[in-house]
Amino acid sequence: MSTQSRTTSSTGAPEPEPIRFFGTTWIEHDGGYGWRRAAVAAGGLAAAVAGALILRFGYEGLAVARVGGLVNLIVFLGVAICTALAFRRTWEGFVRRGTGEESTQPYLLIGFIGVFLAWSLRALQEAPGEKLHRQEYEERLRRAAARGRKRK
Repeated sequence: MSTQSRTTSSTGAPEPEPIRFFGTTWIEHDGGYGWRRAAVAAGGLAAAVAGALILRFGYEGLAVARVGGLVNLIVFLGVAICTALAFRRTWEGFVRRGTGEESTQPYLLIGFIGVFLAWSLRALQEAPGEKLHRQEYEERLRRAAARGRKRK
């Protein structure tokens, strides 16, 4: 969604874009914002731990199947690299639009633990994506104020 197509309120001021799990509470840090951040951080960490356990069972399945050391190494490295790439891509997506997430969807699926860790760690600092949304919202407010001054 482009910044030009955001809706405006009846007063002509731009409406803030909601963030997943936070709605528009990120603007004034009200409406349980702190609790939501804590829940997202804890939930992301819990999901990452659960995902790691699932991957461990899969890796143990390879050991039971005795597929060999090379296959074990390839699987381990593949998951580790995809997790690192997914973490980086998700983290960058919180501060910048257009990170090409569609083209890296397979990495995000394989490295899902990295996505959960990025959400969890970012929630310790702010609502994931708050910095980006705040910059865009403040820019729209400045543009609306400039348009208001031109009309007078």
